[in-house]
Amino acid sequence: MDRKKFIGIVGVAVTMPISTLFATINMEAQQFYFKDDGKIPNSKYPLLLYRNAFKQRGSEGAAWLEEQFAKENWTNSWRNGVYPFHHYHSTSHEVLGVYSGEALLHLGGEGGEKVKVQAGDIIVIPAGVGHKNLGSENLGIVGAYPEGRNWDLNRGEPGERPKADRNIASLPVPATDPLNGKGGLPQIWK
Repeated sequence: MDRKKFIGIVGVAVTMPISTLFATINMEAQQFYFKDDGKIPNSKYPLLLYRNAFKQRGSEGAAWLEEQFAKENWTNSWRNGVYPFHHYHSTSHEVLGVYSGEALLHLGGEGGEKVKVQAGDIIVIPAGVGHKNLGSENLGIVGAYPEGRNWDLNRGEPGERPKADRNIASLPVPATDPLNGKGGLPQIWK
């Protein structure tokens, strides 16, 4: 092979944005299981946490997340944070991509687990799993939903169930993982 041509090809690969390379890697997720606590139904499916899943930060990171999620058919996206009270969604699963700052999240309701997340992390939350922001600094999140589903807001109040339970039970497993496409979630939640 011609040495100049080879070096040119290698140079292109080395200078390719890390986000492009990273997005094709099938990342492993931490898995968190939470049981129904009587108020928050939680889920038989694990919450998935991908640590340091992307490199961009700020508005560039937010745009990358929106593009990546849309590519995997997780749409109806927004940019904001996480509510400072326990809540869950019964009409859709949800993905949260942290593009700036950090937060301490309380996952799974009062009896759940406190988990620190930071820019670069992606959290896939099954319908019914409680989440709450216990405190954050410069937090920026892109949220999205499989197939652009609409979401509801439940707080574990009397009267929400059994309707919320029926909603959750009727939801299909998403066809894709918002980060790994056909890898990750479809195999883990089957």
